[in-house]
Amino acid sequence: MKLIEHYIMAEIRRLVMIIVGFLIFIFASYSAQRYLTEAANGTLALKVVLDIVFYKVLIALEMLLPVGLYVSVGVALGQLYTDSEITAITAVGASPIRVYKAVMFLAIPLSIVVTIMSMYARPWAYIQIYQLEQQSQSELDISHLRAKMFNTNDNGRMILAEEINPDSNHLTDVLIYTSSGNKTNVYRAHSVDILDPSPVTPSVMLHSGTAYTLKHQGIDDSERIYHNLELNLKPLNQSVDAKRKAKSVLSLLRTNDPADHAEVQWRESRGVNAFLMALLAIPLSRVKPRQGRFSTLLPLTILFTVIFYGGNICRSLVASGNLSVNPGVWLVPIFMFVGLMVLIARDFLLLQKLFR
Repeated sequence: MKLIEHYIMAEIRRLVMIIVGFLIFIFASYSAQRYLTEAANGTLALKVVLDIVFYKVLIALEMLLPVGLYVSVGVALGQLYTDSEITAITAVGASPIRVYKAVMFLAIPLSIVVTIMSMYARPWAYIQIYQLEQQSQSELDISHLRAKMFNTNDNGRMILAEEINPDSNHLTDVLIYTSSGNKTNVYRAHSVDILDPSPVTPSVMLHSGTAYTLKHQGIDDSERIYHNLELNLKPLNQSVDAKRKAKSVLSLLRTNDPADHAEVQWRESRGVNAFLMALLAIPLSRVKPRQGRFSTLLPLTILFTVIFYGGNICRSLVASGNLSVNPGVWLVPIFMFVGLMVLIARDFLLLQKLFR
């Protein structure tokens, strides 16, 4: 590898570490704030927050790494154009291919890493997150129940207790709210014993209280007074999309569900997208001398927005059956490749030669 490639790679690599580090910090801070809020509200155990944030960051790396390289290429090369260094490199007879080679030396290994993370690390991380959430989001887990607070979970279930005794799994002066189908159940109890805190088969024993059943339609409401009432609560269920994100590629390919194939294509295309984005940043980084390297951020932002939302739209269309699986999500990388070839042809003056 020659001096020019080394020099360009060093400039880009330095920015990649700074930008990716900053993005990880921002994303981790946002995720921590979100899950700490859930822990404070009693919907998540505090002890699992750091673990979930770690897995969330691991999942996000498939996006943060390509974005970091993409922006770094644009800004670093923009600085070289601003300082007329690219002009000097070209003046000594160096071909524009040298710039592309330097970026490719960084983009190829990064795209491989992103592909591996998207195909294997991402579903594994989702499995860990779902297990942690399911284990801790049962409002019967007395380790994270809060007295005198509304303890809710994703099933729309709520428990409010005046006092909580974690040693005996006993709650005092309790209100339980559940909603399913076309009715709502409200239970008022002097005390409650937790029989089974499992998220799969949660059950409690209510003592001395009143049970209300409220119909969402009609006037067939009911009220009954009880002394002892065993209540089997609705277990936590993962959404279909949540289960899909945690599935392996092989299990997704065995089905005929378009949404599963869209998920596979999304994972497979992440590395290709990362590689093409890095190369597309090269022609977008071209600025006039002394124009300022950050002047490239606007076109870079616009292109990234088109790529990001274009990919999400294609995935949604494939999942709903409104877009064929072939090419499906690969439609965006195809357009990116065609656009890259046009820009490279322009760089090498091929278009001018063809139209002479």
